[in-house]
Amino acid sequence: MEYRLDEIDRRIIYELMRDARNTSAPTIADAVNVSPGTIRNRIAQLEDRDVIRGYTAGVDFEQAEGHLTNLYVCNAPVSERKALARDAGAIPGVINVRELMTGRRNLHIMAVGADTEALRRITRALSKLGIEIEDETLVEAESDHPYGSFGPDEQPPASEPTDFISLAGDANVVDVTVQADAPIVDQTLEAAVRNGVLDDDSLVIAIERGDQVLTPHGTTVIRSDDIVTVLSRSGETERVLEAFVADDVPSEQR
Repeated sequence: MEYRLDEIDRRIIYELMRDARNTSAPTIADAVNVSPGTIRNRIAQLEDRDVIRGYTAGVDFEQAEGHLTNLYVCNAPVSERKALARDAGAIPGVINVRELMTGRRNLHIMAVGADTEALRRITRALSKLGIEIEDETLVEAESDHPYGSFGPDEQPPASEPTDFISLAGDANVVDVTVQADAPIVDQTLEAAVRNGVLDDDSLVIAIERGDQVLTPHGTTVIRSDDIVTVLSRSGETERVLEAFVADDVPSEQR
């Protein structure tokens, strides 16, 4: 059963995503005008319901003795994807596994190694599991941001990518939240390409809508507040974002 959030729950999640290490129950309580005890009880409920699944440290592995972080973009049979994702997560050095609701490139695996030989060992281990590695690249930087819709009402809607991954060559994958006045809203993907709203060099590979993850097709209609994952073969991220953010958002804020 899904857990229905109220405004206090949303603000708790927002503040913890923003900075879990330096955010206390009294700080959140002051922001939403409730008692610290209420905040602590709500956090416990969110943890019990697995809405909040844990707290992790953001680590720059390059600063930690020059370790290398590598992203593997992989293909796994849909029927075996979950099992393969679990097995991949057990490989020493793997720090993150993301399953995507797509036919191909449906498994993204992040791994850390002390040197290139350590990464080659991880590559061999993934191949032995039967995972097809379609692409891989060293990760230069990564950043996380809180979900803007759960933040204070006066905060402007999120217009920046929530996640960004550079792939081999110029290609990249970007996650972005669709704004209400974005050009692509209420258009099918097929129509958006035909009308020049979406660059035909870009491919929408996943859509999060509420608690659903949709596999996009040409007839899929993009809605406001969808979180879309877009593969840009040319790497022109600015051009990709234009379809999903409001026309009046300054370019420097995209």
